Amino acid sequence: MFLEFFYPLVKYWTALNVFQYITFRGAYAALFTLLVCFLFGAPIIEALRKFKIGQSIRGDGPATHLKKDGTPTMGGLLIIISVVISMLLWMNFDSSKVWLTLAAFIVFGAIGFLDDYLKIKRRDSRGLPAWAKFGLQILAALIIVLYLYYKEKTSTVLYLPFFKNPVIDMGCLWIPFAVLLIVGESNAVNLSDGLDGLAAGLLIFVFISLAILTYLSGRADYSQYLGIPHIPGAGELTVFCLAGVGACVGFLWFNAHPAEVFMGDVGSLALGGVIAVISLLIKKEILILIAGGVFVLEAASVIIQVIVYKIKKERVFKMAPIHHHFELSGWAETKVVNRFWILGGLFAIIALSTLKIQ
Repeated sequence: MFLEFFYPLVKYWTALNVFQYITFRGAYAALFTLLVCFLFGAPIIEALRKFKIGQSIRGDGPATHLKKDGTPTMGGLLIIISVVISMLLWMNFDSSKVWLTLAAFIVFGAIGFLDDYLKIKRRDSRGLPAWAKFGLQILAALIIVLYLYYKEKTSTVLYLPFFKNPVIDMGCLWIPFAVLLIVGESNAVNLSDGLDGLAAGLLIFVFISLAILTYLSGRADYSQYLGIPHIPGAGELTVFCLAGVGACVGFLWFNAHPAEVFMGDVGSLALGGVIAVISLLIKKEILILIAGGVFVLEAASVIIQVIVYKIKKERVFKMAPIHHHFELSGWAETKVVNRFWILGGLFAIIALSTLKIQ
């Protein structure tokens, strides 16, 4: 809105020229979401507590988590609201990529909201049946991917880190691959949201990485120099990514140990889904798996645990996702979170380093 309102007035006041710059709007989008979280975080948490919108804790998890029962949840609403409002103020309204990203963000948030609502209504840690939850995610992802394929004409070639040229053109097989990526990433972030501040902290690293990648991909000069695909209009996604950084930092203020509020599926599914959609838009489908390496490890630990247990009736980990394994091994919750944050930062650095190692 600011771009459309103020930039035409540049002929009267040249200082308004700054609104055309993605870096300016991105920085202030981040500051705005951060401010919204700081101003409205406490009132929203109090409202959640008043209406008894609390988290039900699994009885088979670490005993230290039982004291968290009843802690306000669905705090992801604060992230979604702050990002949506910020984008309506700072985005370029002509960007179809940003509108698609916002739509994906809201739709996956809605699926998470329904899951959280059922958990609260039933006073149980189980919400939507697994088939319904995955079914809705697959349907949403399929609609998004078909839009990318037919409307946005997104390239179906696949790029790998450390390789300058695409390795294969997936053709129509790119559609199920992209759907799997969106659903998988959404659930991987959801699985990681099990300790105070863990998912929010990791997402800060991922969104910073995506902000850099979207900006570089949107610049013809930088993308040519680095040998990465130039995606016209991708630069506008930088504003969304930086808004995501600000929202996650603001949310972490309240979600850090001991957490005053939990993100809930409304936040984790939305954030996981949207980072996958952005990676598809800028042709970084594989690189996002490196940048979000901790999310991949969390999801992989669950898959390994389930497969091995079904075959051998044995457990590889004391409990999955893997962050609970370390807790049950004697690590304090804060130590697990801090060390996973360190890993998250290292994965982000590795992902960005591949831009020059190809």
